[in-house]
Amino acid sequence: MAANLAIDDNILIMAQSIAGIKTKKDTVNLALKEFIQRRKQEEIIGLFGKVEYEDDYDYKGMRIRK
Repeated sequence: MAANLAIDDNILIMAQSIAGIKTKKDTVNLALKEFIQRRKQEEIIGLFGKVEYEDDYDYKGMRIRK
């Protein structure tokens, strides 16, 4: 999908330099992938402390040793 975007050239050049990427397209694609990954991680972190376990749950007892 082609799109015309007004992206700050200074930021784009800095991102290219940091990532070691030669093309603007690859730089933007990488930035979008990292943005999505980070947001998904934040969703998972938001679940910490919200899962309730039974008091008698024994995770070690459920391990199978061979």
